[in-house]
Amino acid sequence: MSIISDNQWCFACGTQNPIGLHLKFKKVENKYVTTFTAGPEHQSYNGVVHGGIISTLLDETMARYITEQDVKAVTARLDIRYRAATPIGELLTISGWVVGKRRNMYEMAGEIRLSDGTVTVESKGMIAVIEDVQK
Repeated sequence: MSIISDNQWCFACGTQNPIGLHLKFKKVENKYVTTFTAGPEHQSYNGVVHGGIISTLLDETMARYITEQDVKAVTARLDIRYRAATPIGELLTISGWVVGKRRNMYEMAGEIRLSDGTVTVESKGMIAVIEDVQK
C-alpha cells in the first residue's frame, strides 16, 4: 500500500475526511498540480480565501511532488508571499515543483493562479525525506 493510500483522513487530500479539501493531483511536465474552488467556509475576510487554507494548498501540493515517489517526507519550512487577494468562488490552480536537492532535503516552489493567469500567492519550501519506502 502506498503512502498516499494509507492517509485517507488527510485534511487536504483524504477521500474519507468529511470536512477535508479532497484535492486530486496530476503531474504536468515538471510540476504537481491541483485545482480548488474555495467556498464561504474557507474565507477570511468577505470574499477572500483564508491564509491558512492557502498555505495548506501550497504545502500539500509541494510535498505531494515528493511523497508521490513513495517517500515519506515532511515539510521542514514553508514561506508564503501573498501578492494579491485570492477570491472565494473562483477556480484556483495550485502548482508545486522541485527547485533543487541537497542530501535528504528538497527545495520546492509553488504558486496559486487564478483562471486569468494572475498569480495571487507564491511559496518556497523545504521538504525533508524521513524514509525511502522503496527500500
